[in-house]
Amino acid sequence: MKALLALEDGTLFPGRSFTGPAEAVGEVVFNTSMSGYQEVLTDPSYCGQMVTMTYPLMGSYGVNDEDVESDRIQVRAFLAREYQAYPSNWRSKRSLAEYLTAAGIPGLEGIDTRALTRHLRVSGAMRGALSTSDLDPRSLVEKARRAPDMLGLDLVREVTCRRPMLWTEGRPSPVEGGIEDFRWPDRPGRWRVVAMDFGVKYNILRSLEKRGCTILMVPADTPGAVIDRLDPDGLFLSNGPGDPAAVTYGIASIQNQLGKRPIFGICLGHQLIGLALGGTSFKLKFGHRGGNQPVKDLTTGKVEITSQNHGFCVDMDSLEEKDVELTHVNLNDGTLEGLVHKRIPLFSVQYHPEASPGPHDATYLFDRFIALMERHHNPNPQP
Repeated sequence: MKALLALEDGTLFPGRSFTGPAEAVGEVVFNTSMSGYQEVLTDPSYCGQMVTMTYPLMGSYGVNDEDVESDRIQVRAFLAREYQAYPSNWRSKRSLAEYLTAAGIPGLEGIDTRALTRHLRVSGAMRGALSTSDLDPRSLVEKARRAPDMLGLDLVREVTCRRPMLWTEGRPSPVEGGIEDFRWPDRPGRWRVVAMDFGVKYNILRSLEKRGCTILMVPADTPGAVIDRLDPDGLFLSNGPGDPAAVTYGIASIQNQLGKRPIFGICLGHQLIGLALGGTSFKLKFGHRGGNQPVKDLTTGKVEITSQNHGFCVDMDSLEEKDVELTHVNLNDGTLEGLVHKRIPLFSVQYHPEASPGPHDATYLFDRFIALMERHHNPNPQP
């Protein structure tokens, strides 16, 4: 079925739909990972975006029931050079086309993904519209221009949990009775962690659970007073979509929590920490999305290859508080990738230590969070 992708600057990319009739709008971005399309599709940080993969062949290993990063597909559309309709993998349960079609998400193939990626790198990520029925270039370009601009857009409210959820046996379970009657499960030796859900990936929760954490997911607009009442050992701030400056309720809650308990932020959580500490954020030209981003740890000199997915960044020059130390930088463009507070128990990174997909170079950061909670819980250990 013929399809057309139109960008807001008038650039056109013809293709074919492998999921039937479709029409969608969203910000068009690219991801440089060679595999992991199921994790990409279900990553809440992609809410509001149409994702093109730079690796040319998609669908070869199908889709399974385990490698999901949320409870649904989050992208607005999936763009590929070539779709493989007959997957071959022992874990595969269905084809990529069946997976997308069941969720009502368009999948396009035949797109010149190399040309599209080069165009986005030169001109920047931009809004787009695709359709199988409206193939009129003028009409489709106009639809792209009417799509919401990512700058100033709060998408967290679309992906956050609607009520508190306890992460149990690899899945989120609703808290019976709500937050007012919540009591932490009696699990000796486990750290109690409140995770503010700005669009959290499941593998983050898996990584924390593996290290002995009991995790309570709370909606993104949960006020600091509620977190105080829950009295967790640590506060985790998740990844998520959209413009961090628009998530004013999250910034306010973080400001309320500064210094009260250990805090660890990833991706959007890192950006919100930067804003809570008095910094500012800006939109990157085309963002960092893929599993091959080099990051240097300024405290050790070590270089990590990291998994990333973000379109905004904290301006490192705007962080004027003397107790904030910049710890990581992106070696491609020199942007801020991590910070730590010298006086209060807080640190954050822009990238994804849980990967899925991507390398595992940075998984030690979860251990650092555990160690931070241990020091805060027992500040004067016996020699």
